[in-house]
Amino acid sequence: MKRLIDYMLHLPKTPKIIGAISICILVGLLAASHPTQSFFHNKSRIELRNDSLASLYNPEVAKQKSIKLDTFFHKLKSLYGFNGAVLVAQYGKIIYKKGFGYSNYFTKSNINTHTPFQLASVSKQFTAVAIMQLKEKGLLNYDDPIYKHIPGFPYDSSLSIRSLLTHRSGLPDYGYSLDKIYDKKVPLTNQKVVELMVRLKPQIDYRPNAKFSYNNTNYMLLAFIVEKLSGMNFREYAKKNLFEAAGMSESFVYDPMHPEMLRTAATGYVPRRGGPVVSEFNHLDGVTGDKGIYSTVEDLYHWDTALNEEKLVKFSTLEEAFTPQHTSPKVLPKNYGFGWRLAQLDNGEWLTYHTGWWHGFKNYYLHNPKDNSAIIILGNMANHALSKVNIVQSILYPEKANLFLKGEALPAEFAQGGN
Repeated sequence: MKRLIDYMLHLPKTPKIIGAISICILVGLLAASHPTQSFFHNKSRIELRNDSLASLYNPEVAKQKSIKLDTFFHKLKSLYGFNGAVLVAQYGKIIYKKGFGYSNYFTKSNINTHTPFQLASVSKQFTAVAIMQLKEKGLLNYDDPIYKHIPGFPYDSSLSIRSLLTHRSGLPDYGYSLDKIYDKKVPLTNQKVVELMVRLKPQIDYRPNAKFSYNNTNYMLLAFIVEKLSGMNFREYAKKNLFEAAGMSESFVYDPMHPEMLRTAATGYVPRRGGPVVSEFNHLDGVTGDKGIYSTVEDLYHWDTALNEEKLVKFSTLEEAFTPQHTSPKVLPKNYGFGWRLAQLDNGEWLTYHTGWWHGFKNYYLHNPKDNSAIIILGNMANHALSKVNIVQSILYPEKANLFLKGEALPAEFAQGGN
């Protein structure tokens, strides 16, 4: 209960939130003074926390935000070519969701909130949660050397699971370092990449744990470790322990041997003067952990909710994952946890989010457990539309608009009403 009270005390101090904090503390004191009695129908501390946040939801305020979001995304489509699906939630309730444009420009199939998109690097948090689950089961520790779980791994003990989670391994990116070795006519697998790394021992880029350097090799290796410790293919593990556990019925990890999986999914495109061009798959699409998950905005919201309800891992486990892992002044404001990027606002608050870009797909997912809010934007056109995501943030949090807009005025094209 002390952890819950401390958590609530760190929420933004608006009058409504102060009221919710007071209610939560009162409930905690009552429960502590009557440990054998059941309060609020035996609701768990998580249910009480989420109920207290849900009480802050104001339908009229949500409606006004929804109108502004709809205006913004229609203009983002017309002015910047946004093509994708959106879902925005706050206090545990959806306030806006919609699809824009085509999932397939050839068939003219419309995008909706149930259209699967390649998540690209947003997939990394799923791999991180899988590792957290294995840690909670006692099957690994974050400071285990990699060679403990991958026999023959040709690097010393300073290279640990934590090094991989936080992008401090110093390992070269598998997509480039072994590029001349691959048979590009055959889809790669995690097993094949690991075998090549063990046999050829690519030179590291820097001493392990010396600095932050974002690298897909790290999460490819983490997915391989999940397979070794669980005895399951990563695709199977994700289906059973991540998707099903979170209630995600529209999500899957892509398998190039089963292209029929993509029959309802969006196709990724690159904009060209003559019109959108399909971004083709390649040999790297067989590798999992760093990318490869397809999901919908609806399913990602189920994921978001599952994180807030401890359906996947404990809050205490997530707290470490959401803690900035790097102390270098260069990295500190734009940091990394375990599978999530972390950005510090000028007021000291941290944003927990991730972006993704692969084969024409460009995505953004903000997870804010402080008020159970989420911004989920999945796109299948590799343009610059998502550079305006700070405007979505300012609409959701108008009291912090100056922080998201960096003190600048709202761009004129978005300041006017109408679609």
